[in-house]
Amino acid sequence: MKLSEKIEKTVNFLEEEIDFQPELGMIMGSGLGELGDEVEDTTVISYEDIPGFLASKVEGHAGQLVLGELEGRKVYLMQGRYHYYEGHPIQEIVFPVQVMAGIGCETMLVTNASGAVNERFSVGNLALLVDHINFLGNNPLIGVSDEEVGPQFVDMTYAYDTDLQDLARQKAQQLGITLEEAVYVASMGPSYETPATVEMYRRIGGDLAGMSTVPEVIAANHVGMKVLGLSCITNMGAGILDQPLDHKEVIETTERAKSKFKTLVREIIPEL
Repeated sequence: MKLSEKIEKTVNFLEEEIDFQPELGMIMGSGLGELGDEVEDTTVISYEDIPGFLASKVEGHAGQLVLGELEGRKVYLMQGRYHYYEGHPIQEIVFPVQVMAGIGCETMLVTNASGAVNERFSVGNLALLVDHINFLGNNPLIGVSDEEVGPQFVDMTYAYDTDLQDLARQKAQQLGITLEEAVYVASMGPSYETPATVEMYRRIGGDLAGMSTVPEVIAANHVGMKVLGLSCITNMGAGILDQPLDHKEVIETTERAKSKFKTLVREIIPEL
C-alpha cells in the first residue's frame, strides 16, 4: 500500500468519528499533555484504536488523539508521541503527522521536554525552537517516494516558521514569560547524554538536548505544514551540575512549569 493510500485510510476513519475539519495540529510532549484535557467538544481516541497508529508506552504520555476545539480553533491534539528509542521504525513515528496534514491541518505546534546544553538557561523556563540538529542517525523520509505526500528532497532552511517565532516572542513578552531561543539537538536515546556529548553539542551550536521532535518537524515540512516549536527546560545536561539525571525529574519540572506553558500556548493558538 502506498503511503498516500495508508494516510487516506486513516483520514477516512477519523472523519467518520468527527463532524468538523481540524485546522491546527498539536503534539504534546512529556508531562505537557494536560492541555488536551482542556479541549472542548472532544472526540478522544486511543492511538492503538486508530489504523496505522502505534501504542505509546512512555511515562508522561497518555497515548491518545484528542479532536475538538481549543481557543476557537479546531485541533488535532496528540497527547503523547512515539520515540525512536521505543524501537519503532522512524517512518512509523511520523505517520500521525502525515495524517495531521491529510485531514486538513496547515500548522503544527510541537512541544517537548528537554535538557539544557546552554549553561545560561534555567530549569523550568520555556524555550522557542529556532533550529535543530539531527543526531538520530536516521531520517523519516528515507524510502518515502510518494509524490502525493510530498517531494523527495525537502528544504529545511525555515524548518521552524519565522513568522510563528515572532508571534511566540510577542506573546511571551506580553505575558512576562521568559522564552529562551534554542537550537534543539535530537539523539536516539533512551540513555541520557554523557558530559562529553553535552560539551560536543555546545561546541557545535546546540542549546537543548532531547530524544524527539526532529522526525515530526521533518515530516511536517515534507507535507507543507508550518511549524512552531516550544520546549520546557526540565534539567541541565549531564556534567553541568554534579548530579545524576532521572526521568522523574523531567515529569516533576514540567508539572511545575505547566501553568505558564499552558498560558503561553493558549495565548498563541488563536493566531496560529
